Amino acid sequence: MALTFITGPVRSGKSRFALHLAESSGKCVTFVATAALYPDDAEWSERIARHRRERPAAWPTVECEGEVRRALAELPAAYGEGDLLLVDSLGTWLAAEMQRSSGDALAEYCRALVAGFAAARCSAIVVSEETGWGIVPEYASARTFRDALGRLNAEFARVADAAYLAVSGYALDLKRGMPIPNAIE
Repeated sequence: MALTFITGPVRSGKSRFALHLAESSGKCVTFVATAALYPDDAEWSERIARHRRERPAAWPTVECEGEVRRALAELPAAYGEGDLLLVDSLGTWLAAEMQRSSGDALAEYCRALVAGFAAARCSAIVVSEETGWGIVPEYASARTFRDALGRLNAEFARVADAAYLAVSGYALDLKRGMPIPNAIE
């Protein structure tokens, strides 16, 4: 199993980099789409449609709606060594999950998610948005989301075999850097 984690800001190229790695892998790729469609939001629907157009049509897609969203932690167990899961993205998954659970339950589910991917027999590429590059959000819910995603990203990066930061169309190898002890405490 090889776990690759890719993080970065919006429009940084992280999804395209993930697609490139998946296409180059020689493995049977399954795309795991974590975004929910909101029929009343035309701009969001177009973003999802663009992502669908950019990935190979031959790849099976798992849409993380309803119970599949809750089962994301168990998904890697269903795949073997010749398979690759491409999950895009943790941020959209976490935003939806925070509407269902919070506090200790959410933290436990995030731990299970990391453990499920870390123990997988299949390979996986997990994409996530990097948070906290700006001002402290005014609303408690936004601060809670930022903190939770920051911790989840750090845990995925820690257990990953490879971790990248995509910025302005370039991917930087994070595993070659120096980890900061207790940076997410």
